[in-house]
Amino acid sequence: MSKQSPKSKSRKEPAKVTETSVETTASNVEVPEKKSFTKQKTPEEKQKAHREGIIKTIVASILGILAGFIVFSQYGTGEDRIWYAILMIVIGITYYAQKLIYIPLKIDTKEFKFKDWFYVEFIVVDFFLVTWTLLLN
Repeated sequence: MSKQSPKSKSRKEPAKVTETSVETTASNVEVPEKKSFTKQKTPEEKQKAHREGIIKTIVASILGILAGFIVFSQYGTGEDRIWYAILMIVIGITYYAQKLIYIPLKIDTKEFKFKDWFYVEFIVVDFFLVTWTLLLN
């Protein structure tokens, strides 16, 4: 006779399952209805949000293109510089520049969340890197 390993024992012996009545637990517990508290926007608010989104995208892209030209004119290929330091400098300067630019454009930066800042800075970095790369070629 061969000896059984612990794994083979568990395969031959079915596990004991205790069944509970789903009907009794479901009937005793009342689940409150989830209400959606999202505010419905009026057409004017939707139009304003759309206009502000377009302005944010245009400002961020122009800042990224300007940053690409400035970095190319100052550092050229940037071989003697640390590339991620240049990138962090561009992100920091454009962040504060956008805070100042949005004020005359009547866009409230106090309403910006992390997602909004991440979005505009991502656009800045994209346009910066694309512009700098195209100027290097």
